[in-house]
This record gives sequence, structure tokens and C-alpha cells, in this order.
Amino acid sequence: MATESRLNTLEYDQTLCSGCGTCSAVCPHGVFALAGDRAKIVNYEACMECGACQVNCPTGAIKVDSGVGCATAYIWAALRGKKVATCGSDRNDDSCEADRERCDSDEGSSCCCG
Repeated sequence: MATESRLNTLEYDQTLCSGCGTCSAVCPHGVFALAGDRAKIVNYEACMECGACQVNCPTGAIKVDSGVGCATAYIWAALRGKKVATCGSDRNDDSCEADRERCDSDEGSSCCCG
């Protein structure tokens, strides 16, 4: 399974892709685009790990851990009525810890949790 540098948990196996284009249609950040008869990752760093691509991929070509990352931070912030998305003191579980470690290790990457 091909993956980019590990800025997030997104994994994509192009050999399983049927070329339906659903991933590019549902991705809110334009991570995927159709290239010929298959999708390709065009903006890996923009993945916020929401899981829309994985849920909607009919062939199982896409895997992403949708319980971590920016999407989860935004959801928790909205549920708690906060204006800023963060995985700081009010939510300190394993998924946030994993996200903090990923953000700390990826020099120059933009992360919501910290």
C-alpha cells in the first residue's frame, strides 16, 4: 500500500481503485483527483483525517484513522462551543497524544492539535 510521508494516517492503494471519483467528490480539502482511469493523491498534506474518502470508497482502496487529527479536533471544539480547535488540556486521550507526537515530529507541518 503506497503512502506519502507520514503527516497523517492516510493510506491509498491505487491498484484497488475503480476510478469512480467518489473520493475526490467527498474530500473537503481536495486530497484526491481523477487521473485517467484511477484516482491519485494530489494534496496529501491537506488530509484532515475526516474519513469521508474511506467511508465512501466502494473498493476499500483508502484507509485513514478518522479518530485523530484536525477533523476530530474541529468536531470536539464545536461540540464544546469553543472557537479554537485544540487537543490540549480538556481532551487528553490516546488519539490526541498520537496526534501531538505526529505534530511534534513533522517539522514545518501545520497541525490543529498541539
